Amino acid sequence: MGKTIIISNRLPVQLQIHNNDITAIPSVGGLATGMKSVHSGSDSLWIGWSGLTDEEIPEGIAPKIDAALAEHNCSKVNLTAYEEEGFYYGFSNRTIWPLFHYFLEYSEFELENWNTYKAVNQKFADAIIEKANENDTIWVHDYQLMLVPQMVKDKLPNIAIGFFLHIPFPSYEIFRTLPWREEMLRGVLGADLIGFHTYDYERHFLSSVRRLLSLEVSFNDIHIDHRVIKVDSFPMGIDYNKFHEAAKKHNALAISDRTDFQKRIDEHKKSDPDSKLILSIDRLDYTKGIAKRLNAFEYFLNKFPEYKEKVRLIILAVPSRSNVPQYQLLKKEIDELVGRINGEFSTINWTPIWYFYRSLPFKNLIDLYTSSDIAWLTPLRDGMNLVAKEYVATRTDKTGVLILSEMAGSAYEMNEALLINPNNFEEQAETLKKAINMPLKEQKARNMFLQNRLSRYNVEVWAQEFMQALHSQVENNQEVVSRKINDDIIKEITKNLDKAKKRLIFLDYDGTLADFKNDPQKASPDEELYDLLDKIHHQKDTILFLISGRDKQTFSKWFLHKKYNMITEHGVWISRNGEEFSLLEKVKNDWMEKILPVLESFVDRTPGSFIEKKNYSLAWHYRNTDPDFGQKRATELNTVLTSLTSNDSISVLDGNKVMEVKSSNVNKGRASVRMLGEDNYDFVFAIGDDWTDEYMFQELPETTVTVKVGIQKTSAKYFVENTKKVRELLKIFTD
Repeated sequence: MGKTIIISNRLPVQLQIHNNDITAIPSVGGLATGMKSVHSGSDSLWIGWSGLTDEEIPEGIAPKIDAALAEHNCSKVNLTAYEEEGFYYGFSNRTIWPLFHYFLEYSEFELENWNTYKAVNQKFADAIIEKANENDTIWVHDYQLMLVPQMVKDKLPNIAIGFFLHIPFPSYEIFRTLPWREEMLRGVLGADLIGFHTYDYERHFLSSVRRLLSLEVSFNDIHIDHRVIKVDSFPMGIDYNKFHEAAKKHNALAISDRTDFQKRIDEHKKSDPDSKLILSIDRLDYTKGIAKRLNAFEYFLNKFPEYKEKVRLIILAVPSRSNVPQYQLLKKEIDELVGRINGEFSTINWTPIWYFYRSLPFKNLIDLYTSSDIAWLTPLRDGMNLVAKEYVATRTDKTGVLILSEMAGSAYEMNEALLINPNNFEEQAETLKKAINMPLKEQKARNMFLQNRLSRYNVEVWAQEFMQALHSQVENNQEVVSRKINDDIIKEITKNLDKAKKRLIFLDYDGTLADFKNDPQKASPDEELYDLLDKIHHQKDTILFLISGRDKQTFSKWFLHKKYNMITEHGVWISRNGEEFSLLEKVKNDWMEKILPVLESFVDRTPGSFIEKKNYSLAWHYRNTDPDFGQKRATELNTVLTSLTSNDSISVLDGNKVMEVKSSNVNKGRASVRMLGEDNYDFVFAIGDDWTDEYMFQELPETTVTVKVGIQKTSAKYFVENTKKVRELLKIFTD
């Protein structure tokens, strides 16, 4: 078992330079705490930026930094001030951050920043490649490093890579506005497992992958080349015991041992025992909805004036990205709001808002958590929001009320909280009133469920579950790879081929010999394919059949002059050695008049879809539609057609972006077995790409060499990745 390599923008330590010496102090909270169980011992390495630019590091001190970091199993990536500006403050925080949080108006699309982002991501990838072996496990974190997984996978294709996004992934309509959207998606798809906090973020990501990259998505699996990438949700927890035990110790302190901060809170509560403290803790960020929360508080005081002098709102705004213009404007807006509201409502004995613009030590956070009757957290969009979980963890007597925005990722796990829409002031005012008057019995009942859940699914469990899922996915991919056509398998096939006296070969066309086209008529064979088929067709003791769902008119135009053997419309028609097509099966087409209007109605309601009329079947193609909408319509059509055809001798085939209705006694399996029975073949080969070819794989003898194109659930023994690989494989029949 190799080592675990964790990669994040910042290392989990803070460097301090004093008298030309370096001290590395472990960070607390957030990702550093979450990865503690993974980043332990000598079998783990954490790679990231130290927080110091090249210009800030005194000459000759770099080796000391490396040594100090090595003591914490860390390794640094060097960044210049220019790179920090373009990569971190530029693309990461002025492009991705606002866009992914639905603040499109704040998003900047600067080519220079994008180029810097790419260059820095390559720096991180190079640092990983330098330290990694292929039996290691890589875990890449967050939006600053979305290109890293593919950059590493390009150099180390067999290494296990996980990626976790700690912020929301936006809907397709938002994400598509990013000029470099395809590159960002392909960067993330270098991972074997992609994790999000909630199912909604996972769903948005899969939708963008389908729509922008046209990749096959099956439930939460993405099929790309020879890999299956799993996408799943893992809601991040907190170090529950740390907060719960800290609160216990805090509550047990003698009055004289309490912090000065706590003593001031105690004095306030003693002066008015019936008053309620409402706590609001956030980074100063426009996504947190602090300004709206202040306006909602003003609305509450105006609507319910009886609560004046009975409540106090504590706003703790932690400084963040203070050199970014939007954050500077936000700070000014909040300062003015607090000043105006306090000026409007304050009395000699009461100030409605206590406002702190600073970071507080951990012990003072515990002071606030344990002293506040209500936690009021209203982000406009938030990947998770761990403050909500921390507040609940500190309520050792199970009292306290959590008011939480339904836009926070943690809201999906915390249904017992009072969930609100942060844009609805009326709802927020009513919810504040409800929280103030909530009976203790109800408070304790709600918090009991919340605490039980949070203590079970803590941050350590979150990290372990992700790593277990990553290792499981890599094992699944290794099983898939074992069935991939490789040199050893080709040697074995060639050996049996050379020994055979009679060979029978079945080749599907679309998706196998030729790539799919938006217009099926444009998928005509090229000269390279003609040359390949000619060589196979003229091999001694070899019978080649092109077996396809195509209509006989198209195949006559493309292949009749070549005198190939052909079976079309899934087994309805047959042509041998250049003869005109004749019926292979007795089929009827009188049912088509009943089905055609149904398909036409779906064409009318599904832009981009069209009908292909064949002699004995009808095909509804939806390759050119919006992927999600097309799949939805296909599901509806399948339901309608199944009900219409249940008593008839016709069936519905769900192919690759096509729904085809045909006679039920016709399929490729039945046709191929009939051809097999015409002679004593001792080598049989069949290759195809969709469900219509599964009939061949299932009905041909066990000794048949069956090959699926693409990684999908299949009855075939082997698979190849794409049509290019198909043509390479078929060259074994030309020697």
